Amino acid sequence: MKLTFNVNYRTEWGESLFLTGSAEALGGSDLSKAVPMTLSGTETWKAEVEIPDSVEEFSYGYIVRHDNGYVRHEWGKPRRFTHAPEAHSFRIFDRWQDQPMDKPYYSSAFTDCICHRGQRDEPVVPSSGMLTLSVDAPMIAPDEAVAVSGEAKAFGEWDTEKVLRMSDAAYPTWTVNIPAAGLEPGSDYKFLIIKKSTGEIVAWEGRDNRHIDIKLTRSNESVISAGERFVNPLAPWRGAGVAIPVFSLRSEEDFGVGDFMDLKLMIDWAAQTGQNFVQLLPINDTTMTGSWTDSYPYNANSTFALHPMYLRLSAMGRLDNEERQHYFEELGRELNRLPQVDYERVNNAKNEFTRELFAQNGEATLASDEFKAFFNKNESWLTPYAAFCVLRDKNGTPDMSKWGDYAVYDEAKVKDFITLHQLDINYVYYIQFYLDKQMREVRDYAHSHGVAIKGDIPIGISRTSADAWISPRLFNLDCQAGAPPDDFSVLGQNWGLPTYNWDEMAKDGFAWWKARFRKMAEYFDAYRIDHVLGFFRIWQIPMDAVHGLLGVFNRALPYSPDELRNSYDFWIDVDRQTRPYIMDYMLNAFFGDYTDECRDRFLIDEGYGRYRLRDEFNTQRKVADYFAGLEKDDKNNRICNALLGLIDEVLFVEDPYEKGKYHPRISAQFTFAYQALNDYEKWCYNRMYNDFFYRRNNDFWYGKAMWKLPPLTDATDMLVCAEDLGMIPACVPAVMNNLQILVLEIQRMPKDPNSTFGNTWSYPYRSVCTTSTHDMDGIRRWWESDRDATQRYYNEVLGEPGPAPQYAEPWICERIIRMHLQSPSMLCILPLQDWLSIDGVLRRQDPREELINIPANPRHYWRYRMHLTLEDLNGQKEFNNRLRDEITNSGR
Repeated sequence: MKLTFNVNYRTEWGESLFLTGSAEALGGSDLSKAVPMTLSGTETWKAEVEIPDSVEEFSYGYIVRHDNGYVRHEWGKPRRFTHAPEAHSFRIFDRWQDQPMDKPYYSSAFTDCICHRGQRDEPVVPSSGMLTLSVDAPMIAPDEAVAVSGEAKAFGEWDTEKVLRMSDAAYPTWTVNIPAAGLEPGSDYKFLIIKKSTGEIVAWEGRDNRHIDIKLTRSNESVISAGERFVNPLAPWRGAGVAIPVFSLRSEEDFGVGDFMDLKLMIDWAAQTGQNFVQLLPINDTTMTGSWTDSYPYNANSTFALHPMYLRLSAMGRLDNEERQHYFEELGRELNRLPQVDYERVNNAKNEFTRELFAQNGEATLASDEFKAFFNKNESWLTPYAAFCVLRDKNGTPDMSKWGDYAVYDEAKVKDFITLHQLDINYVYYIQFYLDKQMREVRDYAHSHGVAIKGDIPIGISRTSADAWISPRLFNLDCQAGAPPDDFSVLGQNWGLPTYNWDEMAKDGFAWWKARFRKMAEYFDAYRIDHVLGFFRIWQIPMDAVHGLLGVFNRALPYSPDELRNSYDFWIDVDRQTRPYIMDYMLNAFFGDYTDECRDRFLIDEGYGRYRLRDEFNTQRKVADYFAGLEKDDKNNRICNALLGLIDEVLFVEDPYEKGKYHPRISAQFTFAYQALNDYEKWCYNRMYNDFFYRRNNDFWYGKAMWKLPPLTDATDMLVCAEDLGMIPACVPAVMNNLQILVLEIQRMPKDPNSTFGNTWSYPYRSVCTTSTHDMDGIRRWWESDRDATQRYYNEVLGEPGPAPQYAEPWICERIIRMHLQSPSMLCILPLQDWLSIDGVLRRQDPREELINIPANPRHYWRYRMHLTLEDLNGQKEFNNRLRDEITNSGR
């Protein structure tokens, strides 16, 4: 068959277009064999190819090559070509596909969930004598369809009773075949939205009429007009959702912790109340020590494996031993009555049950076709992860450096290890198989209810993880990631996680990241990029530091001493200012009553009232390790914190990669070292400091983000949302806007440094607004914790006179939530605790029991659970109807 491809593209000097595709005549998807196109006119490129009739279907697309070697690709997935058997000649008119203005609507959150189309129309294939017309229109409700009408007879002559309904078989692309004999070149047409059941017109396309200039040259020819995009005239879609960790869910079927199957009941509640999103915390396996410290969900031992804690045991099967089955059922009921998660008992009991069930049913499960399909698809990460788990348990530590012959990953050695320990390895496979099976079932259930599950992809990985063991080259294991000081922690945050070796990751096109995102896309239709600022630059802290204050941005453009002198007139010895500034007059502020003792015990006198720390205490890690072995009383805590604080007393931190160049220490203005400068030196330092953190690196960081983020966010169809809190560089909004990533808006953490509270009415459309996050107090606890802020909010934001009530009464919470629902944000996703706060009966009595995390405490126990069951919540018809009305009345 003969195909003539036409595509519009206005090239720049040195550019040429090429046709590429899966068919052999199009290069077999090898870009080096792409078919060159010729320019016809000013912006139409053409290519004619012959493809055997036996090739019924293939994919294809276009690329632009520049003489300098640069290659530009289209946005989105490759086009698909199919045809009717009798058709042998095709003229194809395409449009170059740049990123659409409504990119979020093309995500699976919309195409598979919110606009989920259960029963699709029959596919439309190009046929002889037909014009096959298609248009991309993602934001079409499930009970609606796209149609076309026009002035030509084939289009119905603008008769609204004769509009041509298009097929949604390839949704979000809509297609229709139109007899070409009834078309006149130059005739007008327009797309519109109709009701599927009645044909009633919902809205005409929001643009001028389109024109058709295509005419068949032979009766057996087929003409295809593709690549158009529907201009939707309806108001931008806005939706609502609920945020809750899986472990916090509570149902009557639980085993002391929320599990994946509980999500079905949460999805029911979301659908009942008119919500479209259920947002979760990370669900990856965090099992390291087998203790409660593993409850931290952002320290996974694998970025691919799911946490065994989330299994619904009853969905896996029953034990044949009725006595043991009864024992576990009773234990599950006991654990489920606890007000919080008992992480250790729950995980130990679930492990005990699943091992017994594996001994009973494992062989049959692993022999099933379903398991074999799962294993074949996931083998690349599953086998090394299973070996990691078994080695961790056999050695009693996740620290692979203590694994002897297996300290360094060796594929051949690991393969032999797996063979020797096949039973234990198979148990890990068995657990991950059921986790995958249950989570997929939940995802499909969510799709059928028009609800999207939004996952959370942490910025970091654990240094004692399967990922770090298998691919250490991808990570900087000699340092720690964290965050500079913010509202959560004045000392900064030290997560203890390694940073990424982006140069190494780029060598294979960020394959590790893409595989990670694609795995999560099997369960989620939207995701939150945790700490998206880390893709611009990450806060990197030395391994010998405990606080986050001694970190630097990796990468950034540090200062040389000459630049500090010549550009900022700052002449103080910079290297000297990288060592702690410790003067006698400061010591009482740090040590108090213990000053004399600590001066002799920890310091060395350098003369003229200046001291330095003894070598055995000259890093924060040495200090922390020393005091870890002492009694934890007020005195030792005071001295330990004082020594840690003294080590923070520097004005500069040397760059870890460019020795002899320096970063100003974050928040240095709060140090004694800064106060010791004279007024002019302070002015020079401040000018340099502000340039560094707010201007100097903006273009540099923009380039770093645009290098990393596009290939990662385009790796899947998930809706991309960013957690862009903290010290936000000025270049961030431009990147978020260019890539159409939804940003996060929190009223208590305004992005305008001159505002105390964010203005919900001015939030950008492409944003997720919320009242609080898992790292913050909910509305009620915040209201009680900061009376000055509460009073100001009450008067200035709520517009209420007089003193603020002592407690956040239900009407106050309702006002705050209504304000967020009415914002322009695409999504309003609120914690379940805040949704419940509007009802004085349903909400928890003590808001202090609703806290999920304390970011300033790296050893916080993550164990919050709902105080009522999901069955009870779904049964609260009066409250649920009230909530649905609030959401509907807000236009969501």
